[in-house]
Amino acid sequence: MTTMRALIGGSGSPRLIEAPLPQAGRGQIRIKVAAAGVNPFDLAVAAGVLADYGVARKLDAYGLGFDAAGVVDQVGEGAAFALGQEVIALASRLEAPTKAQAEYVVVDARAAALAPRGVSAAEAATLPLNALTAWQSLDRAHLRQGETVLVTGAAGAVGGYAVELAAARGLRVVAAAGRQDEELVRGFGAEWFVSREENLAEAVRRQVPGGVDAVIDAAITGLAGLDALRDGGAFIALSAGVAPVPLRGTDVATVFFREEPRQLAEIVRLAELGRLTTRVAGTYPLEKAADAHARLSAGGVRGRLVLLP
Repeated sequence: MTTMRALIGGSGSPRLIEAPLPQAGRGQIRIKVAAAGVNPFDLAVAAGVLADYGVARKLDAYGLGFDAAGVVDQVGEGAAFALGQEVIALASRLEAPTKAQAEYVVVDARAAALAPRGVSAAEAATLPLNALTAWQSLDRAHLRQGETVLVTGAAGAVGGYAVELAAARGLRVVAAAGRQDEELVRGFGAEWFVSREENLAEAVRRQVPGGVDAVIDAAITGLAGLDALRDGGAFIALSAGVAPVPLRGTDVATVFFREEPRQLAEIVRLAELGRLTTRVAGTYPLEKAADAHARLSAGGVRGRLVLLP
């Protein structure tokens, strides 16, 4: 076999093409993909707007998909994996011609980890980008045990993992989500709940006088979230071009996911222990990727949509 099916974007919607079968180089592995997550970032890639935000060059096409779960199919020299091992991986390069939403993907070995036992491929594919983003956002906030953090979009894929990881670190969590999601996010470990229908800052400050120590802004609330933060606190934005001005001495940063093998291995361990809740909102074949994109664009998805090559 010299070709494979793969999804590319850049012209407004995902397109399924025949692409060259990628080969693993030194320090890399090739994965036969069993499941690939569909993230909001994929919508931006498909729409061709990465260059507008200054995060990638303007190209005719970009490979789609950051999250993969599957089986090691080829091992490059020096890569510490074996053929047939079940793995999850983060395909982090924005300008790669093909990525995780394909029949095969090549990644650096440091971007992969053994898949969590007892978790389906579709569930495992929700972990890499979302859980690493949540983990790295909490790291950037520099919080100490017992401090408070507001997670907006707490019922979403990144937000849900952020609540669970924050609670596991001994942080006190305010979760902001839709009214119907209160029981869900409290189950993730949130101590307080704020409905997104309320005035965010006022509702948070009623429960945490003086404001929270940090905000993980998965819902892109911007200045509204910043107003819930104490003076000098940390505000973590998760999308390019949406971070608010660092008013009142606040520490405002934008966090993008990155490969980190030790963190990914710990995420796998937590998933095996049931301390990270993998949620699959629906599955689609590669040829129905446009339907998955449309459903995600419409909003209201709880968990992650997954493609099954």
